[in-house]
Amino acid sequence: MGDVEGRYTYKQLKEIADFLKETSKMEPKVGIICGSGLGTIADALVDPLVINYSQIPNFPRSTVKGHSGSLVFGCLSCVPVVVMKGRFHFYEGYPMWKVTMPCRIFKLLGCSYLFVSNAAGSINPKYKVGDIIVLRDHIYYVGLSGYNPLRGPNEWEFGPRFPPTSNCYDVDLRKAGMRIAKELGYEDRFYEGVYAALAGPSYESVAEARMLLKCGVDSVGMSTIPEVLVAVHCGLTVFGISIVTEEGNLEWAVTKVPNHLEVLAAAQAMEKPLREFVTAMVKFMGNKKPCRCGCC
Repeated sequence: MGDVEGRYTYKQLKEIADFLKETSKMEPKVGIICGSGLGTIADALVDPLVINYSQIPNFPRSTVKGHSGSLVFGCLSCVPVVVMKGRFHFYEGYPMWKVTMPCRIFKLLGCSYLFVSNAAGSINPKYKVGDIIVLRDHIYYVGLSGYNPLRGPNEWEFGPRFPPTSNCYDVDLRKAGMRIAKELGYEDRFYEGVYAALAGPSYESVAEARMLLKCGVDSVGMSTIPEVLVAVHCGLTVFGISIVTEEGNLEWAVTKVPNHLEVLAAAQAMEKPLREFVTAMVKFMGNKKPCRCGCC
């Protein structure tokens, strides 16, 4: 596997972060990664500054429909944030070190938290389109196949050689997420569960979906976990959600097949509750400390 060759040095990552600091004049507290069709969260920011990936030296480009390709700096609930509209996927051909590089940039920018979201298929039959799963844990099948994003020489500037992953998704944030969902009146749509990531871009087969169900998986997608592992490695506190945009196929007789355009439409239909929820969660992460932009 030559997937670790040519990866960013600490110096190169710091140069990218320094460019973004100088351009944005902001030190974000929360980094937000938007899944397919969820980039409208950035529209809620006060005094947003959009920096396209093409403007950032040595930054990759997103190639997937529903991922626009920009970093948006601004304030949400009086908390300085940076929103990533357009993540990088392993199935696009990127090596893992490029897929996960933004998390290290977030750390260098000064972030303490990572809020990560994805559009996912439900494996657990009780979860329907429009439900939101707060991630309690994960199964990383791509990593079990040898493609762990921390593979290769350790980056000691960011974290230890062997980081623990038994509590990737912060317990206090998960509890707060479920409480906030109830306060907003969405308790019947929010659940806690286990997310699995496959390599993609092909959707899971019926046999694979059945295997995932037996393994205790609630939702499945093609992203998120590599970013979470790198975020945990460099000391970010992580909160993650899956938005169920299609229901997994557990029966061979069923002829309906997944469709990416339908996934985008389902995600966009959740725009209002998601925006309310993300705004409230970011406020909790910011601990109500006023920012410097005057939006408070």
